[in-house]
Amino acid sequence: MVTVSSEYRRHLPTAEDLPDSDETPVDNELQNHIPNILLNLLAEIWAERTDWFWGVDMGIYYEPNIEEPAKSKFIVPDGFLALGVPRHTGEGGRLSYILWQEKELPILALEVVSKKYNGEYDLKLKKYQDLGILYYVVYNSTTSKKIYKNHQSLEVYKSIDGKYELMPSVALLQEGGQMVWMPEISLGIGCERGVRESWHREWVYWYDRDGIRYPTAQERASRAESIAEQERFAKQNAETIAERERLIAAQAELARQEAEALLQKYRDRFGEISEYKG
Repeated sequence: MVTVSSEYRRHLPTAEDLPDSDETPVDNELQNHIPNILLNLLAEIWAERTDWFWGVDMGIYYEPNIEEPAKSKFIVPDGFLALGVPRHTGEGGRLSYILWQEKELPILALEVVSKKYNGEYDLKLKKYQDLGILYYVVYNSTTSKKIYKNHQSLEVYKSIDGKYELMPSVALLQEGGQMVWMPEISLGIGCERGVRESWHREWVYWYDRDGIRYPTAQERASRAESIAEQERFAKQNAETIAERERLIAAQAELARQEAEALLQKYRDRFGEISEYKG
């Protein structure tokens, strides 16, 4: 955490003084898709919590420049998680994440490897390590490229004694799926193949301790619709069975009545014959 002497504290730049973008566009869709999937999942998983913030493509300012605020030092992860801070800070929300205001260092930073390599496995790794961010997650979908040949599609580094160490992943039941459990966050992060908006590929998700993936809103809606459809079918099936039982009962009653009538007919006839012979 950055410490600033109290005599300068009132002169520290605020969000309004600082650029809210590094003006660097993403160079592939996944750099937007994946952080937003994780954000939307968190909004459901932690719906009752108000002490967390997930930033997407937002600057983290870690060293102020009082004389020239625009030159304050910052880094822009594709996504990051901070705990112990307000979920919302007002109607307009955050413009950026300023450490000397938030007073909480993000616990996780996520980088989705650029189409044009941007130092995710070295320069950025060292930057997050020096900042002291506990977990650094790197995801790439192009492991066949020469520069990535020694890396998995998803890697999670943890700061241990100030140095990042690659954490072992757990294989999931889904083919090719993997996950790393993070006890400090009480979540696992991993990846598996699936379909989103008709796009079949590998995606990054949150998992519980048992390696069960948290479903997306679309999946929950589909599952709820499927359950509702099953309940409608079960109800219709029960009604059909009940109607069939009523029909069988009615047929049985009709048969009983017919048998009774036939029996009575024979009784009447045999009675007459018996009386004649007597």
